Amino acid sequence: MTVSSELSSAAWAAGLPQSLRGELAALEEAYFRHVDAGDVDCAITGITQTFRRHLELAAARPVGRALVRVYHQDDGTGVGAAVQVVTDDMPLLVESISASLNRIGVSVSEVIHPIFEVERDADGRLTHAAAHGVDSTGSGGLRESWMHVQLHPATSPAQLAEIEAAVPDVVADVRQVIGDTEAMQDVQSRLADDLARAAESGSTSFDATELVDTANLLRWLAQGNFTVLGYARYRLSAHEGKVTSNALPASCLGVLRPDVGTDFRVPVNGGDRPLLMLTQGLVPATVHRSVYPYFVGVADFDESGTVIGEHLFIGVFTVTAVHENVLDIPVIERRVRSVIEKSGFDLESFSGQAMLEAIQSFPRTELFSSDAETLRRTATAVLNVSLRRQVRLFLRADTYGRFVACLVYLPRDRYTTRVRLEIQDILVRELGGVSIDYTARVGESDLARVYFTVRMPEDEFGVPRHSPLAADTSEPNRLRIQNLLAEASRTWEDHLNDEVSTSAVLDPAVVQRYADAFPEGYKQDFESARALADIVRLERLHEGGIDQYLYRIPDSEPGAWRFTLYIGGSGISLSQVLPVLQSLGVEVVDERPYRIELVTPSNSATGAGVERWIYDFGLLARPELLRSSLDRDLGAELLESSKRADVLEAEVRGLRERFMDAFEAVWYGRAEADGLNELVLRARLPWRAVSILRTYAKYLQQADFPYSQANICRVLLTYPDVARLFVDLFAARFDPDIVSAEHAADLETQVHGRIDEVVSLDADRILRAILGLIKATLRTNYYMTDAAGMPRGYVSVKLDPHAIAELPKPRPQFEIFVYSPRVEGV
Repeated sequence: MTVSSELSSAAWAAGLPQSLRGELAALEEAYFRHVDAGDVDCAITGITQTFRRHLELAAARPVGRALVRVYHQDDGTGVGAAVQVVTDDMPLLVESISASLNRIGVSVSEVIHPIFEVERDADGRLTHAAAHGVDSTGSGGLRESWMHVQLHPATSPAQLAEIEAAVPDVVADVRQVIGDTEAMQDVQSRLADDLARAAESGSTSFDATELVDTANLLRWLAQGNFTVLGYARYRLSAHEGKVTSNALPASCLGVLRPDVGTDFRVPVNGGDRPLLMLTQGLVPATVHRSVYPYFVGVADFDESGTVIGEHLFIGVFTVTAVHENVLDIPVIERRVRSVIEKSGFDLESFSGQAMLEAIQSFPRTELFSSDAETLRRTATAVLNVSLRRQVRLFLRADTYGRFVACLVYLPRDRYTTRVRLEIQDILVRELGGVSIDYTARVGESDLARVYFTVRMPEDEFGVPRHSPLAADTSEPNRLRIQNLLAEASRTWEDHLNDEVSTSAVLDPAVVQRYADAFPEGYKQDFESARALADIVRLERLHEGGIDQYLYRIPDSEPGAWRFTLYIGGSGISLSQVLPVLQSLGVEVVDERPYRIELVTPSNSATGAGVERWIYDFGLLARPELLRSSLDRDLGAELLESSKRADVLEAEVRGLRERFMDAFEAVWYGRAEADGLNELVLRARLPWRAVSILRTYAKYLQQADFPYSQANICRVLLTYPDVARLFVDLFAARFDPDIVSAEHAADLETQVHGRIDEVVSLDADRILRAILGLIKATLRTNYYMTDAAGMPRGYVSVKLDPHAIAELPKPRPQFEIFVYSPRVEGV
């Protein structure tokens, strides 16, 4: 500590009562004694700002009042974003404040919660403090809870304002509940005794067994299984022929007191009702854990046995109750035994024990809320689900139309966050809900159990809006939604297996090997049908070989295509691909690489795998290209469909095939990567047809033509229809399958007419020069093939130089010009 900080601390301590000055060191040590120095952000040695501010807050506190202070990150106090509380020590305090902060959505960094025994003067000023249970001199003083909650530095001012408003109400609710706890427990005890006496006397219309079970349930709840937060007694009254139920103000305790701000939307109604009503609440509890409380309603009847109202308890099941054996819970125990017996099983039999285990896994709220028949159907179905990998959905609508309880069972290995979120979206959408909560249980069983509560829409008065969609828990609708959930829970591998089962192209073992090798990124980006087609392509690859696929995603913008390149062997760099794609007239806007290492039986021992790569590129065809292309809707055929792998060979040859053939030719050096390749898209020409025009363009350079290769390329791209006429004219003159002097003369006339329309003199001269070369050509090897039917790797044309105006004199009798990407010359 520096000298200045020592002086500052001394000045601060001088403002404290004399009785506290000598206790500061011990008090500070007690403040931090339950905090791990490695986990707390503030320094523990010296008079820290956290301790100092808390002591300042606690300096004066009137009896029964809670002190709450919220600190901002930049308020100059040095505490950061935090909230401090000083109040009487009470049970449920830390849990309740933590739950409140969780509901607001703030992140908690640290909680410091010392309990001090303090002495205060008549004005509430602090005169002495000592750690509870440490300093015996503090015994007999007032026990206070000093709670410091350090928040994340990014906590917003709006959240801090919400905390400042909420925390005092939470502390007040806790104080109210704790203050009324003894009275509420007395009500529980008296009511249980009254029910037991009524069962003995037979003075009511309710069954004696039911009365005894309800009495025992109240006692079981009071034995540490149910934290009672509130109680109220309701009376039935008739007004204008309508029976209503209203709370007796003098009976309200805990969070159900009229002066408590939280509206728990108490589920009470008039008319006939059962002895015991159990249902979940709609508003999270402000006291204890941040869960939805449970309502326990017991019919109130007079000495003659007539129902005159209701005793209503609100509370939260404890951890003990959640794990309690169902056969030890009154009411539930008899219900469970009845369910197993009606299913035809003995409790001690294998099937009886299996059903008991299934029921034991049910959420306690659902276990209490379900009647015997619903419980039997659900338990029986769960037994069947456990025998096979299925998804099952069980629906139960709340009696008051406020929510729908959804119990979902699915194979444990299918339960992921993604699947849960999809299930939530489906349930809210299909049931017409407005929000959803869930609890999950994933244990040693093969099944995961997720319990969802879908909240139904309400009007401005909190009354449920009943609609066919919101309340439709019928069997047909349940089955329909169940099918949607089953589809949502299916894994990528499940869909791939379905594709394999209907395909005769691939061995399932081969597909499984690829499924294990595909990275997760690939599985997220591509569906199983596409994966099966990709496996076919990958299986055909040899080391160093390539395959391709050009496609367009539905609803994508015109010219927004995707191109997949398959590589056998090690990966490639982007610089190897970019020039090839750019020469075809498209821009690369993104790249997604996927490395696949296959483990085959031959290399499984060494661990070395056969390497394959898939590169998926996002392409953009420029607007100018789209406008000038001879295709009216360039790329229309590229829309990706769900074609299976065994029909890939039947694809219609068009833009996709021309593009892919051109890419392969350039990749392997059979064609140059220059701008003329763009004619594959603009003029609908195969890459070899483009090589005819490239041959003539190269010859013009040999002949000292005044226009550069770039200018010739620009003109041909500007007039793709003329470029195509040139190729057609060449074919009409030299293709042995279609040669026709008459057709050639007709095409020449079309070319002349089209050139006459050209405005630019440069373009006119270039186009006429190419036309002159075609007319001066006497022979070509372009249509010759080898023994395997493959064309030559070069183009040669025999020319009549006297017919070529661009050639300088003297002109030879004949010239043969040879062109290939490797060599060119006369």
